[in-house]
Amino acid sequence: MIRTNAKAAARHEARLLWNGNKGLFALLEAARHTGPITRVPRLGWVVTDPLLARRVLNDHAGFSMVGEGGVGHMWAQLFGDEMGRFFGGARHAEVRTRARDLFTEDSARELVERSQGAHYARLAERLAGGETVDVADTTRVLAGRLVADLLGLPAGRDDDAYRRVFAAGERLAGLAMGTTASTELDPAVLARARAIVGEITAGVEDAYRTAGTGTILGRCREMDLGLPLARGLATLLAIAGTETGASGTSRTVALLHDTGQQRLLLDDPGLMENAVREGLRVSTPAAVIGRHVARDTTVAGRRLEAGERILLLTYRATGAVGPFDVKRDYVPETRQLWFGGGRHLCLGAAVARTQVTRMLETLLAAGRPYRVVSRRAASRVLVPTYATLRVRTVS
Repeated sequence: MIRTNAKAAARHEARLLWNGNKGLFALLEAARHTGPITRVPRLGWVVTDPLLARRVLNDHAGFSMVGEGGVGHMWAQLFGDEMGRFFGGARHAEVRTRARDLFTEDSARELVERSQGAHYARLAERLAGGETVDVADTTRVLAGRLVADLLGLPAGRDDDAYRRVFAAGERLAGLAMGTTASTELDPAVLARARAIVGEITAGVEDAYRTAGTGTILGRCREMDLGLPLARGLATLLAIAGTETGASGTSRTVALLHDTGQQRLLLDDPGLMENAVREGLRVSTPAAVIGRHVARDTTVAGRRLEAGERILLLTYRATGAVGPFDVKRDYVPETRQLWFGGGRHLCLGAAVARTQVTRMLETLLAAGRPYRVVSRRAASRVLVPTYATLRVRTVS
């Protein structure tokens, strides 16, 4: 059953990648035929091995987020040199240290319940009543509500407001689709990006002054980071906390359905942790992580020179373990590489796991499997995801 349905799941995942970002799809497909680390003309070095990828992520002296090839290079162009220095400086470590208590396992559960709990309850009621629900749309709204709560932005807006913010985040992230070969942004692209940032951060200035100390913007004020840097961090969190979170959640829902493994989870709820980990491993929303080669170094016998670029194909590195399988034990080689690694490891990892868990629990609350009624892949997005994923509880 698992092996047979794994092919269907793989086809749906491939369709998401193709519709979302054809350049990314082509790169990931070509990487099937490369070695652990390969130099590709115009792109730089490409890594598909999880252990080598982790080594790069942990070598902060040899590889940087700042400079051509690193995401910090793009954010510095958008928000200024101070933002660029933040990615590689002491303030980054300070912010992570001061905000760490907001992202513990307990804090993650409290945050998700506070910002999303009532919505999961209504979703369960709708499913129990025989309704069809759109998981993809729901994840977009819920992700927006969670990030607003975490930042300290005003609550109480309607769902459409969060849909608009999510759409703005997709447009901003989409501007990076042409940066695989270079992270140097065209002036026209920068102008469009700054206009979108204005939409996303419309409430940040007020929240920076008034948000409580249990929020990110409140902590930024306490640390006297300044409004420009706070706006940059708010935008970064809005993208990282919505695009990847919504993608990982909806794709895990689809993977559990497509592989026919819902009954395994219903029969043994103790497999939930495995199911969530497997969903994030197979989907790996952050499919590629870029770094700038900061100094001459050697990786797996290959000589990398300062100024070059290196792309870590996390989607390929984590997917090589095998297809989605709720009975798969923890794999030390991948070690949740989908959340990155080193000092830039995703601070919201516990939040992401909690969101996926709550969604699966809600869909299976009736004690019966759900089925996917219809689906549509999102087009031209940086993070592959579903535009719609309609599900209904099996009678």
